[in-house]
Amino acid sequence: MNVLVINAGSSSLKYQLINLETKHILAKGICERVGSAEAFHKHGLDENERVIDAEMRDHDDAMALVLEALTSGPTKAVDSLDEIDAVGHRIVQGGWYFDRSVLIDDDVIAKIDELAELAPLHNKAALMGIHACQKHMPSTPMVAVFDTSFFQSLPPKAYMYPLPYELYEKYHIRKYGAHGTSHRYISERAAAVLGEPLDELKLITCHLGNGCSMSAIDHGVAVDTSMGLTPLDGLMMGTRCGAIDPAIVPYIMDKEGLDAAGVNDLMNKQSGLLGISGISNDLRSVRDASEKGDERAMLAYDMYSNSVKKYIGQYMAVMGGVDAIVLTAGVGENCEKMRRMIFAGLQPLGIVLDEAKNRQRGFEREISSDSSKVKVIIIPTNEEYMIARDTYDIVHEHSQIVPVSHAE
Repeated sequence: MNVLVINAGSSSLKYQLINLETKHILAKGICERVGSAEAFHKHGLDENERVIDAEMRDHDDAMALVLEALTSGPTKAVDSLDEIDAVGHRIVQGGWYFDRSVLIDDDVIAKIDELAELAPLHNKAALMGIHACQKHMPSTPMVAVFDTSFFQSLPPKAYMYPLPYELYEKYHIRKYGAHGTSHRYISERAAAVLGEPLDELKLITCHLGNGCSMSAIDHGVAVDTSMGLTPLDGLMMGTRCGAIDPAIVPYIMDKEGLDAAGVNDLMNKQSGLLGISGISNDLRSVRDASEKGDERAMLAYDMYSNSVKKYIGQYMAVMGGVDAIVLTAGVGENCEKMRRMIFAGLQPLGIVLDEAKNRQRGFEREISSDSSKVKVIIIPTNEEYMIARDTYDIVHEHSQIVPVSHAE
């Protein structure tokens, strides 16, 4: 079964075509700057990637280019659209409606649209991707895979805010989390790497990139996560401030003369690594500046690592210990200096990094010392595979397709 995975942004459309039987990526690419005169389309695998300047007025145009690239030309992956059995769409916000992936119908579309106020840039963009696919592939089944559904297992003590309860009843104000597809994937893979059943492990999973989140996964069930009602809460990120004293918001609005939209933009797009360093939201640039002695860059680096360290302590307390800490995404996978800073001083908690292993680069690997009571593992995330797998499973529920094994 071939599944096309779509991740639509406000001005982008990212995709992969995955064969579930072989677990091979048949094609991948991205349409960037959709709606702009500078729009371009990257398509192909590795050394066969082609970059094409192309007019894309909207996501309909982008989708048409994607399907043409998949079925024709030197980098085509299939002979016709009939060989694409289903489409899986990444949806950031599933709110209180969805605790699992679902087959897309008019009711699901209406609910995704209703929930857009909790993730306006993401859900609206996803809807554009869905509508574009429906236009070009009207008979192909489509599935919505939600970043938030993994965290519907959180207990009320973790997802409720200490606000008047009536606000929860009226507006569903609660913690929803994000990056759930990534946390689910790396927790499953960590169990495989450890050779232990997932339902016998206590894990802290860390998705550390430009966007950052951490989760406590107790015996396979998410019991807490750092992102909240929106992806702004929790850890310090590339441009997001993460958790701050909420009284800062009206204070800044008053002092700077900002409205709600202005302060929201400040916290989401001007803060984090960028706001503190004044250099970049990219940790690599901040690291380079810090190593040259830039004091604000050094402070940003310290704050980022300290933010992660505090959540490790919180989640060890929540679960009464931890068997393994799992890291993924650009920073988690690739920055040995940041990992060293995060775990420095945690030896009394049974967490001991192996410096030589930490410097190594590669695929799935353990970087804790042999004496460490808590394992530290790096797992490159694969959200696209999880979306494809869920899509297959949901479509199978509604058809007579013979199931394939998901064993890794």
